[in-house]
Amino acid sequence: MVRSSAEDVDGYLAEVPEDRREALTRLRRLCRAELTGFEEVMAYGMPAYERNGTAEIAFASQRQCISFYLMRSDVREAFEERLAEQDMGKGCLRFRKPERVDFDLVRDLLKATAAAPGTIC
Repeated sequence: MVRSSAEDVDGYLAEVPEDRREALTRLRRLCRAELTGFEEVMAYGMPAYERNGTAEIAFASQRQCISFYLMRSDVREAFEERLAEQDMGKGCLRFRKPERVDFDLVRDLLKATAAAPGTIC
């Protein structure tokens, strides 16, 4: 998907390919449930979750994958073993197919992010 011009996350989800919508909607529900005190915004054409005006989490439907952005280096380091088994860039966890999204891992990453502020990469 090319960078979205949607004004809100509902609009973003309406634009995504049908085969990814359920997984992305589930990611959104997890973010909203676990990231207490965060604000849901659209940033850089994708849903993002900010604490005190700084995005710490985001997700997107990319051309070849669903991307989950974890901008907290301290959380990435704490989950280094579990993330080693995943397709992970510097701050981007990539799921090539919607059915491969590891929602348990994502929930644990969200809980760790919400627990305390930390360093953004």
